[in-house]
Amino acid sequence: MARIKIERLLNLGAPYTPEMQQGGRRPEPTWTTLADQVAEAEALGFDTVVAVETQHDPYLILAIAAQHPARVELATGIALAFTKSPVATAYTAWDIQRMSGGRLVLGLGSQVKGHVTRRFGMPWSKPAQRMKDYVGAMRACWKTWQTGEPLNFRSEHYNLSLMTPNFAPPPVANPHIPVLIAAVQERMLQVAGEVCDGVRLHGIVTRKYLDEIAFPNLKKGFQKAGRPESEWTNFQIAGGGFLCVAPDKDALARAVENLKSTIAFYGSTRSYRSSFELDGWGDIAEQLHRLSVQQRWRDMPALVTEEMVHAFAAVGTYADIASVMKKRFAGVNRLSFDMPVRNDHDRGVLKEILQDLRRE
Repeated sequence: MARIKIERLLNLGAPYTPEMQQGGRRPEPTWTTLADQVAEAEALGFDTVVAVETQHDPYLILAIAAQHPARVELATGIALAFTKSPVATAYTAWDIQRMSGGRLVLGLGSQVKGHVTRRFGMPWSKPAQRMKDYVGAMRACWKTWQTGEPLNFRSEHYNLSLMTPNFAPPPVANPHIPVLIAAVQERMLQVAGEVCDGVRLHGIVTRKYLDEIAFPNLKKGFQKAGRPESEWTNFQIAGGGFLCVAPDKDALARAVENLKSTIAFYGSTRSYRSSFELDGWGDIAEQLHRLSVQQRWRDMPALVTEEMVHAFAAVGTYADIASVMKKRFAGVNRLSFDMPVRNDHDRGVLKEILQDLRRE
């Protein structure tokens, strides 16, 4: 297994709150703090900073973050794939790879049909095969730009044969861009194992899911592609559950209650039903879905038990969270962690937790 890498999310403002869903105003994004966030992440000992695609373009965020000279990786976790041509994504990734001195980790996700077709107005097709073709198309572009070989990529979803010198960017010093894809269902997990450098697992999964669904299907993809066992050692596995952490037991109890709302939201979504069914909570997921249809959002968290929270998350205080995470996320080599840092004491606590996470 590859060395543990620890990620921190780049923050562009206050986190999402239920009031925002009711029409509350979102805070203005704080673009000017990105360079400071990168510097702080490196000083604290993080390996990677991550930009997500929700209200903002993650590539723009990373382009700004790349202006700060640092060693930390710059990752999308994730950027949407099917809302753009793979060639457009290849251009953007190539530019960020150049700007950052080779620090990009490209995380891509398919999203679900409703968002792709109704929010972005883009076509939808078989997501697993399309993602496999998407990754292949990007890599074909990168190979052409790096080597000068003619572009010739053919697949079910993308056929590329034109790349004149005027439109080909120059080679980069670090041409290999790691590609991780988001995967929940078995076929997408297999695609990750077949053609990618890693996978980004969803938060709404349990330990049982990791052992019975995620790891076996990733390895099945490896076997299908004929990849050697040595590559599995360096295969990057990120995510695989939520994090619920607080300084003491009283604060942790409040954090558990807050996480119930997040779990309830995902449980109400059909796309994540299988995650609940695997552990025997299919009936609860169905009840959550009915409440969401009725717009009864405030009633939903009450259906989420503490057992469910501990199954979907690593739960602990600052004193024990590292040991809890290492057990809950065994086999995962990209961990996400964060906590409020208000003073030097907090910085010391955070650094110690990061060191504990890396200890064998």
